[in-house]
Amino acid sequence: MNAKKDVKNDHMEEMTRSLVDTWQKSADMMSDLMSQSQQMMTSPYQPMKSLDPMNIGPAFKSAARIMAGDPMKLMQDNYQLWKEHVELMQQIMLKHDMNPDGATGKHHDRRFKHEDWTNNPMFDYIRRSYLLTSNRLVEIMTSVEGISEEDRKKLIFHSKLLADAFSPSNFLMTNPEAIRTMIETGGQSILKGMQNLQRDLDPKTSQLSIMMSDPDAFTLGENIATTPGKVVYQNDLVQLIQYEPTTAKVHQRPLVIAPPWINKYYILDLQPRNSFIAWAVEQGYTVFVISWVNPDAKLGEKKFEDYMQEGILDVLDAVEAATGEREVSMIGYCIGGTLLSATLAYMSETGDDRIKAATFFASQADFSEAGDLKLFTDTAQVDNLERMMEKKGYLDGSAMATTFNLLRANDLIWSFYVDNYLLGKDPMKFDLLYWNADSTRMPKQTHLFYLREMYINNNLAKPGGITLKGVPIDLSKITIPIYLQAAKEDHIAPYPSVFKSTGLYSGPVRFMLAGSGHIAGVINPPAADKYNYWINEDQPKDLEEWLDGAEEFPGSWWTDWDKWLAPLSGKQVAKRVPGSGKLDVIESAPGSFVSIKS
Repeated sequence: MNAKKDVKNDHMEEMTRSLVDTWQKSADMMSDLMSQSQQMMTSPYQPMKSLDPMNIGPAFKSAARIMAGDPMKLMQDNYQLWKEHVELMQQIMLKHDMNPDGATGKHHDRRFKHEDWTNNPMFDYIRRSYLLTSNRLVEIMTSVEGISEEDRKKLIFHSKLLADAFSPSNFLMTNPEAIRTMIETGGQSILKGMQNLQRDLDPKTSQLSIMMSDPDAFTLGENIATTPGKVVYQNDLVQLIQYEPTTAKVHQRPLVIAPPWINKYYILDLQPRNSFIAWAVEQGYTVFVISWVNPDAKLGEKKFEDYMQEGILDVLDAVEAATGEREVSMIGYCIGGTLLSATLAYMSETGDDRIKAATFFASQADFSEAGDLKLFTDTAQVDNLERMMEKKGYLDGSAMATTFNLLRANDLIWSFYVDNYLLGKDPMKFDLLYWNADSTRMPKQTHLFYLREMYINNNLAKPGGITLKGVPIDLSKITIPIYLQAAKEDHIAPYPSVFKSTGLYSGPVRFMLAGSGHIAGVINPPAADKYNYWINEDQPKDLEEWLDGAEEFPGSWWTDWDKWLAPLSGKQVAKRVPGSGKLDVIESAPGSFVSIKS
């Protein structure tokens, strides 16, 4: 009996050593795979100087060492996975024996929406087996003890990325819809898919740029970005667009919008039916929008404080020249809002009181809980980005677009991969996707300042943490009324992070939580009658208390914002036509800056 136990124990120890060795090799392979993928996606113009640009190798290797030190737990995890697969096989056999015409179970994963994923026993098993295994992988990564919280988040995020990449829906022979389409089209779908792949693959760099939208479907100023207006001012960084009024009377204080320079401004003016700019004009606001330049190497040394000076302070001078009004209200969207908050603090310190009310769309000022984007902004990765930008003076637009797409890989990468290459579909004619593909470059100095001072050091939230034009910045000096918009499903500016700003400003803050995400949570016109929004009129400073006391309202929050801003916008005055003030018209909207391609 003892001899049998010894043999059994030896066998278990050997199997454990084999599993640990396999895990360690897998961790190394995963790190290599991620490194190679990041090199392909973010450095089309210069060989990467770091072998691990996403800095994930140390996290995976640390986890491997910890797991190797606890072989029993690893054995238990593998046994549990094996047991669950056996139970799954039994369930599949029993379910399809009892229901030979197909299963009717509902699931909400869009990757597996085709009926054969449920009705066909083979594909039902493939689907459920994959989900079981991928979920177990993430659970194992979550349960690793003895690692830093930062490493844990990296392990979970990149494990999910890897699991998403190996979904059976991404492979021809394990995707029933692709197989059926191939048969129904006599193989033409595969031929078209290969042609699409050849179209999207750069022969010089082997870079794959998945086409999401038909590039010929839209023309700026013709069927997208069509709200009538004129460019009335420009400098190195901006063109300022003033829009044609549609009402006889307008609010006395103009409304100036600072969109993010990470993308182009016309997310706020896609089509007449969903244009925030057109809607704001209809409510009687004299609307100005900043159209940021798509910077080249000559602008690589432009600093964050240059964006403040040329992008907001000089623009305020221009608005006064165009309208005769010194006082305005402003909107800042995403990083445009981060810039606006810093500028407001600077203006408070310098006695500049021209901005009387400010709105922030999906904007962060405290980056301590900035979500998954922080996984891409540790010191090692930012140092590597700096090396990437040395030659050209900017970060290529495709690199930033890839980072955002990785945050929602199934929706923004793999769904298009399947449609384009496995199903052979033509790209959609969709305004939002067209805008999303129209990427912009990041000037080196501004981008590095933003990543290091905001994401890494969170200095904007600290009084005196950053200095702009020699002036220490303190957000608590901001006392004007604030409207703070966040969205429940925002993966770029998570609403708990946005909510933190309620504790930074000293004036009255109206925090509003919208449905959907970073884009649809903002671009939600009342006519669409979509999503909902939440308001807590007591505006407590504790997030859980705010959520518990919030009241839900149907539809768009735009009307709530208008009710808040209108009383802060002065009396009604005669409409202003672009070019009627002290500034001449330079050109018609949308202007030339927005047309510069990356």
